Amino acid sequence: MNDFLPQFIQQLFNGLSLGAIYALVAIGYTMVYGIIGMINFAHGEIYMIAAYIGLVTLSAIGTQSGLPVFVVIGAMLLVAVVLTGVYGYVVEQVAYKPLRSSPRLVALISAIGMSIFLQNWVALGQGARDMAVPSLLPGAFNFHMGDFEVFVPYTRVLIIVVAVVLMAALTLYIRHSRMGRASRACSQDMQMANLLGIDTNKVVSFTFILGAVLAAVGGVLIALAIGKLNPYIGFVAGIKAFTAAVLGGIGSIPGAMLGGVLLGVAETMAAAYISSEYKDIVAFGLLVLILLFRPTGLLGKPEVEKV
Repeated sequence: MNDFLPQFIQQLFNGLSLGAIYALVAIGYTMVYGIIGMINFAHGEIYMIAAYIGLVTLSAIGTQSGLPVFVVIGAMLLVAVVLTGVYGYVVEQVAYKPLRSSPRLVALISAIGMSIFLQNWVALGQGARDMAVPSLLPGAFNFHMGDFEVFVPYTRVLIIVVAVVLMAALTLYIRHSRMGRASRACSQDMQMANLLGIDTNKVVSFTFILGAVLAAVGGVLIALAIGKLNPYIGFVAGIKAFTAAVLGGIGSIPGAMLGGVLLGVAETMAAAYISSEYKDIVAFGLLVLILLFRPTGLLGKPEVEKV
């Protein structure tokens, strides 16, 4: 019993870092849905591609380059953000824009097809096996609580700090910038926003790019934290992030943040105190309970059909 609190704190840090990754990816889902009412099921693969781009960048720089660690990590993030932003734009132009006026089921099938294509694109180029990612921040913060020692890896702290900064910056940008106001107008009424002179095509493309940028940060950081990746990590992360978006309220950016954190903490606690084999059951069981008692999610609002 004396060890319960230290162990709980240890798992809480793990859950918060995992939840921060889910939140970064979930924001992309919820922003796209909030504006065009579609689910970008290729979004998880953007996250996966970013992890590979980060690894390739690290290999090009070299682990023995002599550069400061945070310079190397910054270079990995910068290259991944730029290239995955291009991927996000291309996905929107190829898989969504031509089908924007089509039934939602058609766009959904297109997104699933793009997801499968990107998985196999990376598998053919990099191989389907697991690839090791060198640890750039191997140390950890140590806290002594009685006879128990809590280890908080530097990579987990980095994930939480970067995620909080990005979410705060995104909130300010959406509220106060010109493009942010245009995005909010499009999410309320796309046709009216178009009539008022807003370039809705530009807003939609910007949304895909911004979602890809956030997913890129999550992909690079989680690769550094876990130490391995393969072409299929995007599928699992995408499903979990989509679950987080629905949990918090699809279409709500604060809801995506909250849903990601709750899902990450619930999954980590289940793995620690029940069994790692049942962590997915607990995570998705939480989703079922929320949808039973609050179908719009924790922070979602009922849709009002315009007539």
